[in-house]
Amino acid sequence: MSLPIAMPRALAHQRRVTFEGYRRDDGLWDIEGHLLDSKPMPFEVPGEKAWAPHEPIHNMSIRLTIDDQLVIQEIHVAMHDVPHGECPQAAPPMQKMVGAKLGAGWRKTIEAHLGNAKGCAHLRELLFNMATAAFQTVTSTFQVTDPNQPPPQLGRCVAWNFDTALVSRRYPMFFQWDRKAKT
Repeated sequence: MSLPIAMPRALAHQRRVTFEGYRRDDGLWDIEGHLLDSKPMPFEVPGEKAWAPHEPIHNMSIRLTIDDQLVIQEIHVAMHDVPHGECPQAAPPMQKMVGAKLGAGWRKTIEAHLGNAKGCAHLRELLFNMATAAFQTVTSTFQVTDPNQPPPQLGRCVAWNFDTALVSRRYPMFFQWDRKAKT
């Protein structure tokens, strides 16, 4: 299904966000996120800097190294292009995320450690979505390891709701699990 045809318009800003997941030779996983902001016209932050068309305003990356349980073992941050001289101060606090688990409560964990002036909004944005990339990368997250605990994707979207035909086919032991758990 496509978007409807747009009204006449001119591009004012472009953000590209990409995620990649890698299996490491040592058994761990690397999840990398990259964010790139640019504008198609000259842009200036008064008193700071001016950018040429398509020159990166934000160009930053995060690499999370995680284990099979999605626990962060290492985190690395690269801030290649930033609009303000103070921005790189947001990189060291990212180390507070080592030991955190990508799963339930992930956004709350990010906000507790890096929220508001404790971190960078753009790095937080990347971190929020790195959990989904990790689930897609670490295929064991889709396996049932505890017959009393559903995989983390169940109950988190329309397709993976506990009462869907998909769950009935793929995880029959958890079909209507949310209802069974309440009774």
